[in-house]
Amino acid sequence: MDFTLKIWRQENANAQGSMKEYKVTDIDADTSFLEMLDVLNQQLVDKNEDVISFDNDCREGVCGTCSLYINGEAHGPKKLVTTCQLYMRSFTDGQTIYVEPFRANAFPIVKDLVVDRSAFDRIQQAGGYTSFNTGSAPEANNILIPKEAAAEAFDAAECIGCGACVATCKNSSAMLFVSAKVSQFAYLPQGQVEAAERVMNMVAQMDAEGFGNCTNTGACEVECPKGISLENITRMNREFLKATLVPK
Repeated sequence: MDFTLKIWRQENANAQGSMKEYKVTDIDADTSFLEMLDVLNQQLVDKNEDVISFDNDCREGVCGTCSLYINGEAHGPKKLVTTCQLYMRSFTDGQTIYVEPFRANAFPIVKDLVVDRSAFDRIQQAGGYTSFNTGSAPEANNILIPKEAAAEAFDAAECIGCGACVATCKNSSAMLFVSAKVSQFAYLPQGQVEAAERVMNMVAQMDAEGFGNCTNTGACEVECPKGISLENITRMNREFLKATLVPK
C-alpha cells in the first residue's frame, strides 16, 4: 500500500509549525500506524533529515501515549483503539492521511507530534489517592463491595489518560478524564475518606490548568479508546455538589 502523509512539523513550543508532505510505499496492510511512521523515520535517517517526533511506549493499547490526531479524529478512524492498535488496512491504497498532534492550550506542543500532557498528572496528584494506613495487604474479602460497584469502579479506572477526550472536545474539556478518576474512587469504600476533598481539589486543578467547560455534545465518549461513559461526568457533578454541601 502507498500513502501520502501530511504531517505537522514543529521544532519546539515557540516555533512556527506547518504541514509537511511525505510519501511511503509498499506498506503492508497489517502494519500498525506507528510502524508505518517508523518506516518513514528510517527513510528520513537515510537522507540525513530530522526524524518525526511522536510519543509511544507499550504499543499494546495500554499506556495511551501514542496520541495522534489522524484525518480529523483522535487515534484515527477506528473506534475503541489507540493509535498503536490502528492498522493500515483501515485506510485505502493511495489515500492522503493528515497527522497532527492533539490540540489544546493545556497540551502545549513539545516537538512535531509530541505534546506535554503533564496537566493530567497534576490533576491526578491533586486528589487521586487514598491516605489511610492499610498496613499489610488485607484479606480480599475483608471489605465487602457490591459486584456492581466494583464493576463500575473498574470501568472508570480503565481510563488511560491519553487525552483523546480533550483533543476531540471543541472546548478542550477534561471532564471525561477527571470524572473517570473521581469515579474510580467514588464507588469504593476506600475512596470515601477523602471523597469531598478529592473532587473539589481535582476540579480546581482542572480549571487551573486551563481546560474548557463540558459541551454536553458527547464527542469525548465517542472518541475515547476505552469507551469511558459520560455517566462518569454526571457522577462527578453529583459528587461535587455533595462536597459543597458538606460542613467545613
